[in-house]
Parts: sequence; C-alpha cells; structure tokens
Amino acid sequence: MAFAAKPEYKYVQIVTDKGTCVLRLYNATPKHRDNFVKLAKSKYYDGTLFHRVIQNFMIQGGDPDSRNAVGGAQLGNGGPGYTIPSEIQDGLFHKKGTIGAARDNNPAKASSGSQFYLVQGKVFTPEDLSRLEQTRMNGKKFSEGQRQAYTTVGGAPHLDWNYTVFGELVKGIEMIDQIAAVKTDKHDRPEVDQKMSMHVLTRREALNLERELKGLKPQTGFFTKIGDLFSSKDY
Repeated sequence: MAFAAKPEYKYVQIVTDKGTCVLRLYNATPKHRDNFVKLAKSKYYDGTLFHRVIQNFMIQGGDPDSRNAVGGAQLGNGGPGYTIPSEIQDGLFHKKGTIGAARDNNPAKASSGSQFYLVQGKVFTPEDLSRLEQTRMNGKKFSEGQRQAYTTVGGAPHLDWNYTVFGELVKGIEMIDQIAAVKTDKHDRPEVDQKMSMHVLTRREALNLERELKGLKPQTGFFTKIGDLFSSKDY
C-alpha cells in the first residue's frame, strides 16, 4: 500500500539565479493547477523572465515573448492563446508567497493562460485593512484569516476577489524578496534579466516533501526504491 501512495498536492519548483522555491498548487483550483503543471512539464516557462517586478507588491512572469527578448522591450502581452475560467474563492487570498493568475480587464475575470505573479506585498495594520474595505473592496469584508495573514506575514489584500489565487510557496519564499529588490526600468522590467526554469516534482519527490513539511524523514530505503521502480513518476 505504501508503494501506491499518492501525494496530496501537485508541486512545482521554480529555479532562478536569485534562488529556488517550491509551489504547492491548490486542489480547490483544478483548472489553474492542471494548466500550470501542463505548461511546466512542457518546459513552456524555461528561459522566460520575471518581466514585471514591483517591490512590496509582486513579481510577474510567464510571458513566452520574454524568452530572448531584447533589453528594454515592453513585455506582458504574450500567452498560449487561451484563457482559464476564473476560480476566485473567498478562502484563497493574496498573502505573501501565494501565486496568482494575471489577467486583462475582461468582465468574467478569466485568467491568462500562462502569466502569473508571486506575491510579496507588505504588512498592514488593522486600520489599513478597515480603510481598504471602505475605499477599495466594494463592500467586501476581510475574514479573520485574511486579517491575521495581512497583519503578520503581509500580502496584497487589494487584489482579493479580483484574481484567482491557485497556490502558495512551501519553500524558498526569500526568492521573491531577492527578485523584488532588483533595479527596474520605467516599465518595471528588471535591468538585468531574471530568468526562470521549472520542474514538476515527481511522485516520490512530492511524497518526501510532504513528509519533510510534517517533520518526518524522507523515504529513501531499499524497499522504497524497489517499489518506485514499479510505480509511475507521475501522479
């Protein structure tokens, strides 16, 4: 039975010159999860840039036009030629370290097929959040969970209920801070290209990561390795 175990979530590693992070993709947003995994497996993101970087807000990437783009070129309009239906949910919000789907101003709030952002944000006071509710959130009230997150780890609460959040970092959150601190031009593009590559964790890598996150040792013994020979790396 142990050999047949499946990880609870899908995980994607993002590798950059400023560090490496690992994303846990939410099962509650299956359309965005499955699309992101599909693109990452196909190497769609490899060699693309974090082309829009705003300190204390977010770092954005996923534009295929950014691969080998000349310096100073404006980016942000590229994609795979389709959108993803919105999966906006009350319980999924923009705390620091979450991944959200970029989009244009379409009324259905459908997401870009490939562009995404990682939230850095900042820490807010309770008064800040109450003010946002009155001025920016169209009558929506932040939950206790949102208030707890935004007054401790921080984030970008003004994006809530407007963009689909579909995962969060479980390792390497400092990578966001490193990229967010680079010098940018007038279009918020880093002066020095911030390239990325991605790796979708295999079944065994994901299982061992979930053990690590629970404070358990990874399974690397002889019988585990034998069992893995008869199990798919995908799940």
